[in-house]
Amino acid sequence: MTDLALAAYIGSAGFVVAGILGSFYQLLTGEPLKFAISVETWLKGVFSCLLCVFAGPFIIMRNAIRGRKIEQRPIGWLVASSTIAGMWSICSGVFVLQIAFMILL
Repeated sequence: MTDLALAAYIGSAGFVVAGILGSFYQLLTGEPLKFAISVETWLKGVFSCLLCVFAGPFIIMRNAIRGRKIEQRPIGWLVASSTIAGMWSICSGVFVLQIAFMILL
């Protein structure tokens, strides 16, 4: 049971970081974040790639909820998207918490 609670905590941390990045991007640019890599310069390319990697769960869930509401996609689509976003959140949450512990300790 502790493994499941730990996975939920790590996944929550990953999804919070994804939500913060997605919301901050929208605050700065005025448009929602999407899976698009800018290749104008190599710096923009690296930055947009990293942004997509860490904000991916937020983008997936936003698109899945909009697809369910607006396009009337089936509930299975939402469940599959939630599963993918959850696993992705756990992966990015492990990385984010590892960095946080390295900084704090």
